[in-house]
Amino acid sequence: MTLRDPFGRRVTGLRVAVTPRCNLACLYCHHEGEVGSPHRVISADEIAKVISAGADLGIRKVKLTGGEPLLRDDLESILLRLPEGVEVSLTTNGILLAERAESLAAAGLARVNVSLDSLRPAVFSGITGGTAADHRRVLEGIDAALGAGLLPVKVNFVVLKENEGEVWKMVDFARDRSVVLQLIELLDQPGRGVGGDLSGIEAALEARAEDVVTRDMQRRRKYFISGAEVEVVRPMDNTEFCAHCNRLRVTSDGKLKPCLLRNDNLVDLAGADLEEMKRRIERAVLLRSPYFCARDR
Repeated sequence: MTLRDPFGRRVTGLRVAVTPRCNLACLYCHHEGEVGSPHRVISADEIAKVISAGADLGIRKVKLTGGEPLLRDDLESILLRLPEGVEVSLTTNGILLAERAESLAAAGLARVNVSLDSLRPAVFSGITGGTAADHRRVLEGIDAALGAGLLPVKVNFVVLKENEGEVWKMVDFARDRSVVLQLIELLDQPGRGVGGDLSGIEAALEARAEDVVTRDMQRRRKYFISGAEVEVVRPMDNTEFCAHCNRLRVTSDGKLKPCLLRNDNLVDLAGADLEEMKRRIERAVLLRSPYFCARDR
């Protein structure tokens, strides 16, 4: 079965915020598009059920997010309840990853994205509010994920004025660690910090790359530079981002969210059994529409 929204876009991915809590305070955080404090937190049973319902409808890729998802101590038990054939990945700040990478891999986690916005502890602290010890633990978490086989490990680097001078050191880091570097455009919202010159950086990447590949998902470009793999992620004012969007989101309080940037079309999952969960997913898919349109450019 293939889920398609009214604009013909296939829905093949589910992004589940498993908690609103976080142990950092990154200045660029968009809280997965959630507004206000949740009145409840999605339960382990609801997480397992919505992923299983999605799988029955043809969704094969799931991303667990937060907040910081590793603040939940039941992730391994949730993973063990999920159906076969679903690839589950995790986005994390990496602080708690080193001690759980092996158990998460054993429970069925496929891969991880780890946020690392600077190789310098002081800059890291200014961006995230974390300590030098936190910075060290993130690096240890990346190494642990590699050792546990959570591959490919992707390192998320939001390009800001504070860190744009480190891009080439991050490229070297990606090459040395055998990770994929994702350079992410700042989501332009008030109070989120000032984005760096990603366009200039991308032009330099293209000039140095031996090969360039354009991915189907939002037409992202990957640059291969002397053994390093660098992907540029541009969510802002990007008609391609919307045109190729294949995700449905689940908020940390258990609502289906058809679009990151909208909160007027949520579908509540509370009280739904598996069959009703499927119907609500289908309803949410029908509510999807592109946020960025060509006429807005």
